[in-house]
Amino acid sequence: MNEYTILLAHGSSDPAWGATFEQLTAQLTDERDDVCLAFMELSSPTMDEVIQNLAEKGQKHFAVLPLFLAKGRHLKVDIPKQIDALESRLDVKIRLLPPIGESPKLAAAMLDIVNEALASH
Repeated sequence: MNEYTILLAHGSSDPAWGATFEQLTAQLTDERDDVCLAFMELSSPTMDEVIQNLAEKGQKHFAVLPLFLAKGRHLKVDIPKQIDALESRLDVKIRLLPPIGESPKLAAAMLDIVNEALASH
């Protein structure tokens, strides 16, 4: 099974908002061709667009890694509904991974950043 990974960010109407995610993705795509960035809404490309495009080229298996800090309504309701619709319409299999905010590594990095900020004043 050749699984293609989609890094899913929320999206924003501010074009500059996505720069951090685009830089992260560029570091990965320099060495890999099985990962890309998509947005849930307000930015392009959307997850729907990416999966549709890749499915038309024969890709059948996807993993979606949400670049979200926590599971809110989008991850509990909206994105699973969207995934179900894509799987039915395109005959693909999409695995929704836990958001990066649930990783203990990210929690440790955030704690370091907060401690640095607290120490500076």
